[in-house]
Amino acid sequence: MLSDPTTDFVRRLRARDPAAWFELWENFGPVLRAQLAKWGRGRIGPETVKDLSQETLTALADAIHRHDPAKGARFSTWLLAIAKHSLAGEMDRRMAQKRGAGRRSLHLDEDAPGSEAGPDARYEEAVFDAKVAAALRAAERECGFGDFAVYRARVFEGKNGKTVGEALALSEATVSRRLSGVRERIRLQLAGVFAKYSFSDEERDELRRKGLGPNPTKGEEATFDAVLAEVYHRFAERGATAEAVPAPPTSEPGPLARVVRSLFPRNEEARR
Repeated sequence: MLSDPTTDFVRRLRARDPAAWFELWENFGPVLRAQLAKWGRGRIGPETVKDLSQETLTALADAIHRHDPAKGARFSTWLLAIAKHSLAGEMDRRMAQKRGAGRRSLHLDEDAPGSEAGPDARYEEAVFDAKVAAALRAAERECGFGDFAVYRARVFEGKNGKTVGEALALSEATVSRRLSGVRERIRLQLAGVFAKYSFSDEERDELRRKGLGPNPTKGEEATFDAVLAEVYHRFAERGATAEAVPAPPTSEPGPLARVVRSLFPRNEEARR
């Protein structure tokens, strides 16, 4: 059964709420781009990968109406199916151009040819990391730059309390208090994000299994921070944060703008 946050998010997607679509793109666009590039095996260039990952928004318009929570599919598997659908469409177009006729389009519920079609451990890890990163961004917005800077320095940069306090003109007691406050906000945001982007009980239990569960004991806080730091650095190494930043607008609509216009034609007409 879907949780309330998940149900609400799916409802927003079905209603084509622009904020919901951009939220999904910001959080999981980099994961989709990496997976499409892997499947492409050099047959499609970076620009095509970017276009296909953006066009996934269009595929979502159809896929979300066919989503059946009773099947128990993971959110990560659902994302993978959509990416697969986008790539299959691109390969169909290329085959049609080369041979004058293309094979039938791959349906979202079918397996793509080859052993690499299904989710592997690296892909599942990337989706997990993307969820954690989304929670960290939300916590930073909620806590403010100053308080989050304390947590970042102590946990992600590994600095001791005295060093952080001297750098930020804070007492060690204040550093400790802010560290605890930000940790609590992160924990709450993690619970919300994983509830929203989980279609199965297995996914919802991932936080607990990986040491980021709710209500840790005092002795488990160090483990909580260590796991977060590991995810933070792994995510940063992928370069996902930089890739998720939209390109500056130009006079000509880019691929993402064209996709959004196709998704929300009424909004576009209203602005004219």
